[in-house]
Amino acid sequence: MTTLNLPVQPPVRPMLAKSVASVPAQPAGDDAGPAYVYEPKWDGFRAIVYRDGDDVQIDSRNAKPMDRYFPDVVAAVREALPERCVVDGEIVIAQTPEGPTAGAAHLNFELLSQRIHPAASRVNMLAETTPAALVVFDVLALGDESLMDRPLTERLEALDGLGLKGPLVFATPRTLDAAVATEWFGSFEGAGLDGVVAKPADGVYAPNKRAMLKIKHTRTADVVLAGYRLHKTSTPEEPLLGSLLLGLWDESDDGPRLQFVGVAASFSAARRAELVAELAPLVVEPGTPAADEHPWHGWTDPANAEAGDRLPGAQSRWSSGKDLSFTPLRPERVLEVGYDHMEGSRFRHTSQFKRWRPDREPASCTYEQLEEPVSFDLAELLPGAPGTTPAP
Repeated sequence: MTTLNLPVQPPVRPMLAKSVASVPAQPAGDDAGPAYVYEPKWDGFRAIVYRDGDDVQIDSRNAKPMDRYFPDVVAAVREALPERCVVDGEIVIAQTPEGPTAGAAHLNFELLSQRIHPAASRVNMLAETTPAALVVFDVLALGDESLMDRPLTERLEALDGLGLKGPLVFATPRTLDAAVATEWFGSFEGAGLDGVVAKPADGVYAPNKRAMLKIKHTRTADVVLAGYRLHKTSTPEEPLLGSLLLGLWDESDDGPRLQFVGVAASFSAARRAELVAELAPLVVEPGTPAADEHPWHGWTDPANAEAGDRLPGAQSRWSSGKDLSFTPLRPERVLEVGYDHMEGSRFRHTSQFKRWRPDREPASCTYEQLEEPVSFDLAELLPGAPGTTPAP
């Protein structure tokens, strides 16, 4: 590994945030200075970026190297950042839909995830066809000086001095006005952003500490339970449920289809055992007519994915080698879950079990119930970034 001659040495774990319900207000009074700096919460890969001349190292939030997956970002860092620096930011990919789904540019996490691939040829092809951008929101070192013990306001002055305006490396927008931040919270979701972050204006950089506040979108949906996976600690003698597999009905030319939308997985050990017993009457036995009629019976067939069906168990770069089999259940039970936002036709993150809904019919659980965020064009935040205008 290359030795970097920098005042801040890797690995640095990024500063983290804890969740709060709403955008915190600034202190009242003419003499009170700002307590917070507000920024959009980007939905990408967190990155600590080190540059020492031509040597560039990009570490993930877990201090794992990512530069091999983002040669386009490495090249952009050499062009846009000072010769010797360390910055904190987010790697994102923008996309402007075309054709029937044409609309405003937005972040696309699925395209970003495709970069984590073992084949360099695949990574290089994706870097050419769907370039990534780096959004910088903090400066940890500049030249021979570490800024980590400086207050955020001083680090942001250093960031402003870098003049990062794209098209591949940007400084994040920010405001000191809580009302503006609240407006951002409502509008930026339409571009695929994750919420708002409030950072202590006088705070030093605190690696791996939850020293910031994050305000994320929370919503609920009624979904169909159609299967479960066992927990990694489950045994034949003591079966434990790992995750509930959730679906929503979607209309197609061939009739309604139950699309896999995500999982609910946060349960105590005792509750995991209870759920296995509780759901036993709904289990669909292999080789029975009910198994052939289950809406996800073809989950191992790649042709279903090509046809646009979302089924649980599809192999990906994240799941290679994992057992993705599941226990199918008769899709007769409805539960309410909490979620933050959608990524295409699925929940972006693991949802949270709220309660059973015996009063709801499974057939009534469709995509129509989901709240649609107001559209917002990402090009207003990242002007000129790749993917913010339709391809010619």
